Amino acid sequence: MNKTYKTSLGSPYPMGAKLKRDGVNFSIFSRHATSVELFLYDSADSLEPIQTIHLENELNKTFYSWHVHVHELPAGTWYTWRMDGPDNSSEAGYSFDKEKHLLDPLARVVNDKLWNRSDACLPGDNGHTAMRSLVADNSYDWEGDTPFSFKSENAIIYEMHVGGFTRDKLSGVQNPGTFSALIEKIPYLKALGITHVELMPVMAFDEQDIPRGTASLGLKNYWGYSTHSFFSPHPGYCVTPEKGTHIEEFRDLVKALHKAEIGVIMDVVFNHTSEAGSDGPVINFRGIGRSIFYHLQEHDKSKFRDYTGCGNTVNANHPVVANFIITCLEYWVREMHVDGFRFDLASALARGQNGEVLQDPPILWGIELSEQLAKTKLIAEAWDAAGLYQVGSFPGYRWGEWNGKYRDSMRGFIRGDRGLTAEVATRLCASSDLYKQQDRLPINSINFITCHDGFTLNDLVSYDHKHNLNNGEDNRDGGDHNISYNCGAEGETHDVRILELRKKQAKNSFAILLLSQGVPMLLAGDEVLNTQSGNNNGYCQDNELTWFDWSLTKKNADMLFFVQQMIALRKRHQSLMRRRFLTGECAPGRHMPDIQWHGVKLGAPQWLNPESQVLAFTLAAFYDDEADLHVILNMSEDQLTMQLPIIEERHWHLAVDTALDSEHGIIKPENQKTVGKNNYFVQARSVVVFEGS
Repeated sequence: MNKTYKTSLGSPYPMGAKLKRDGVNFSIFSRHATSVELFLYDSADSLEPIQTIHLENELNKTFYSWHVHVHELPAGTWYTWRMDGPDNSSEAGYSFDKEKHLLDPLARVVNDKLWNRSDACLPGDNGHTAMRSLVADNSYDWEGDTPFSFKSENAIIYEMHVGGFTRDKLSGVQNPGTFSALIEKIPYLKALGITHVELMPVMAFDEQDIPRGTASLGLKNYWGYSTHSFFSPHPGYCVTPEKGTHIEEFRDLVKALHKAEIGVIMDVVFNHTSEAGSDGPVINFRGIGRSIFYHLQEHDKSKFRDYTGCGNTVNANHPVVANFIITCLEYWVREMHVDGFRFDLASALARGQNGEVLQDPPILWGIELSEQLAKTKLIAEAWDAAGLYQVGSFPGYRWGEWNGKYRDSMRGFIRGDRGLTAEVATRLCASSDLYKQQDRLPINSINFITCHDGFTLNDLVSYDHKHNLNNGEDNRDGGDHNISYNCGAEGETHDVRILELRKKQAKNSFAILLLSQGVPMLLAGDEVLNTQSGNNNGYCQDNELTWFDWSLTKKNADMLFFVQQMIALRKRHQSLMRRRFLTGECAPGRHMPDIQWHGVKLGAPQWLNPESQVLAFTLAAFYDDEADLHVILNMSEDQLTMQLPIIEERHWHLAVDTALDSEHGIIKPENQKTVGKNNYFVQARSVVVFEGS
């Protein structure tokens, strides 16, 4: 017979389930609920509760918080909530259902073993198919670990999917697709040379949140941009989620990465939730206070405003919601030792409660000014799905931005588009046109050519058009403006000439990215030419199509070597990782300007030439013991004899030539030879780099 636990009134603070010496205090916010019940379970998949606790309005409610203390209740107990309230009406925007089981929005651990999304979309009891929250034990031995301290200008970010990185059969890990498996791959990350991993969503998300046509193909939400529980690591990335080991397993990963001197940036999705639109499921926020947590239509509050393209938009600048978000971020930094956050569709967070764009959004400034987040890296995807584009103007000064203008300019230039040299020069210099006049820094520009959203680098140079039919949406999903070039054949080919050009274009992309001021971001798998067969929207493909193919580390070892050495080159040149913008003037005590621009001829950049495809620059060393750099970018079809600048007491050594095979195309300093002449033969569509000493 199950034990019945004694209860007392409890406290409204802290919110969530707080383990104490004599039991657990439960507290949940709901402004408009009229009755609340707490259900306790002995396991994640228990169909029936061991106890149901009815909270009394006059006793267990303080202002907007419902609370109860359950004596002697142990850690490891699972629970759900149920709430009733005013009838749903278009005027009030309520959606209470007294039979719906709800997750605690502040649950540190959740489990979705029983979850059936369809049941949560319909009225009525879903107790046997609802998710469960856990009373978690927060004890853990961090072994002295603290959040990672690292200068942003020296960062090299590696965007990756926790599950897809190790699910390939050749990954060689014990538990593929988990936090634990990623720990086993840290030596690979360390050898690559990156400084930070940017983990695609690892907060608990709904894998069943996909269109019907996609679901009919047996696919699921793979990327994870469908969060429902912002305090809980995703159970699908845990080895033993049924035991509630989420916190420990995630902390083990963070601690291991920090020991390897690799920082952890989390991709977070506060712009919308998995509760979708008007016909979406009731999971937590919707059944607790829809009119507070979401933007609703002004004249019909039964409908959601959708600035995200995902069915709903979080009402982030409501005081309660803003506090929830900031508290959540501080939790991940304080308790989980996370080092930074990348905010998906962050411009949606700049909207006021009526959807208007705010000049100084409280939530964004609250995040920037939080003392606990003071050393945390903040990165915005500075746009939303409703046309708001804020690259270069995102509110706040600390925020880095995914620089979409950098991506588009470099893709066009590398493809061979003409007349872009002036634009490319600006992007190479951390987009000073976007950031300098606002007193921002090069570190505000997060430079990338590829990311999870769009073609992989291999596919960028192999396809002119997206090929997304296997997503079940008739190729309508995914972007059409890819700025790609297939090099002469669409997709797979055995033409050696085309394959060689594709590899050279991939090398050009990496070289340019890692020679740019600002913070570079690489997409996992690009360094070994991972392909998605032309699918530029792999959000639903949890299979070999999107997984990191570990056989490519051997097949394309030359490409991997090239990327490793390009990263190493960047790291030995502080002149590529400046904290302040280049000026074109001589620094005090230096013999040359910090940067000099060239075209086909020295000192003659072709800024106004609409046909120009060639750009070169000479970059002065930042430190006395550092080598100067001379870089030539020839994206034309012409082979050119290019002059090298003559600098007193300096000699040029060939470091990179993407037109050569990898054994000779990137050369470690100890193996470099002096260039005997004052010119160099630069092949078509290639990047050449010289180090001067």
